Amino acid sequence: MTNCPTPPAARSASAPALERELAWFQETLSHRFALHLGTLAEDGGGWPAPPDHTGDDGPFATALRRLDPTPAERLVLMLALAPYLAPEALDPFLLQNEATGRRFSELGGQVGQSHTGILPTVETALFLLAGTDRAARIAALPLFKPEHRLVRQGILTVEHRHPEEPPAAAVLGMSRDHLERLLTGGDYTWPPGEGFPAERITTPLDWDDLVLDDATRRQIGMIDSWIRHSHTLLHDWRLARRLKPGYRCLFYGGPGTGKTLTACLLGKSHGLPVYRVDLSRVVSKWIGETEKNLAALFDRAQHHDWILFFDEAEALFGKRTDAQSANDRSANQQIAYLLQRLEDFPGVVILATNQRGHMDEAFARRFQSSILFPMPDREARRKLWEDMFATGAVPLAGDIDFEALADRHELAGGAIVNVLRHACLLAVEREPPRVQLADIMSGIRQELRKEGHYLTR
Repeated sequence: MTNCPTPPAARSASAPALERELAWFQETLSHRFALHLGTLAEDGGGWPAPPDHTGDDGPFATALRRLDPTPAERLVLMLALAPYLAPEALDPFLLQNEATGRRFSELGGQVGQSHTGILPTVETALFLLAGTDRAARIAALPLFKPEHRLVRQGILTVEHRHPEEPPAAAVLGMSRDHLERLLTGGDYTWPPGEGFPAERITTPLDWDDLVLDDATRRQIGMIDSWIRHSHTLLHDWRLARRLKPGYRCLFYGGPGTGKTLTACLLGKSHGLPVYRVDLSRVVSKWIGETEKNLAALFDRAQHHDWILFFDEAEALFGKRTDAQSANDRSANQQIAYLLQRLEDFPGVVILATNQRGHMDEAFARRFQSSILFPMPDREARRKLWEDMFATGAVPLAGDIDFEALADRHELAGGAIVNVLRHACLLAVEREPPRVQLADIMSGIRQELRKEGHYLTR
């Protein structure tokens, strides 16, 4: 019988370190159970030593060195990882107490709805670390408090599924993004849904493809500088007492002027994921639900180097009103809550709007920059037409004059992209396939009609 071949991509660089760490975890677990069941005396041998991953540059070993955890923290991390990596390692916690006919209470753990193995709880971790030693268990409790660094940074999750139960019944786990980072060194891309009202956006384009005036580029350069040098300013220059963490900026201007592309390029150039917030899944007519949805967004993004991009932000960040009804008061509470979360968020937040006048002034005062994305002037339009059409790959008729198109038609880059698609779809159906001026004019008419304008010639 031959082994099933393993795809090269599946051979994680983390595997050697994980195998060593898991072997140590299982030896430690066996030692604890031997002590608990009386098959090993307290002086029957020392505890297994944690493995040394020196020289291993895989994602897991690198992350461990960066975290520099104590042995107790390493055990808790492996306990949280076990259901994902080696659920059978936790099978000893299914041990039945012959006197009661059920599992030992002191072992903790829960059995999932579809996962048939043990889901570790704080009680499980306390048993692993301290057995039934009351003083040692109490000493270990700070590991699971919100202020502990593993919990605060979102690496270890402590989920209280039933608030009426003892705190030690909280289920231990690991966030999906940190799990991905430990196992592969990559970032987990949250799909739409799963209680997360945002989706990751990317672009194949580069800065050379973005046509903006010099003033706008200079202001974008300030965001770029903050991303590169914020640590130096806040820590090396000791400005953290005076400057709030994070960077908040407003992009405003007409549709298709480059706001979304700029956000994507900022993320791409610094290796930061950009998540566009889906406002349809944030704003709710039910009082309190919008704040709840925003909390889910910011809580998940809090400990990651993400850029949050709020498109059409006026729907969420609109002007406050005189509180004459319950709905007015709720809307004002939403804005106040947003202001607080924005100020506390340590990453980059970009709000984009086509209607700056509809934004609440309280937000404007809290932006580090407010950047206008103007309609491109004649020279910028000419460059956009040429960059998109005159690539050498798109067959063009000889009667197309990009100078004249730029001079006669005031279109943004997004609209010119739509004209490109429209004209090429018309041209590809012909023989020979060649974009003609009439195809481009047809696309221009279509774009103008969207704005309620009509081209008569």
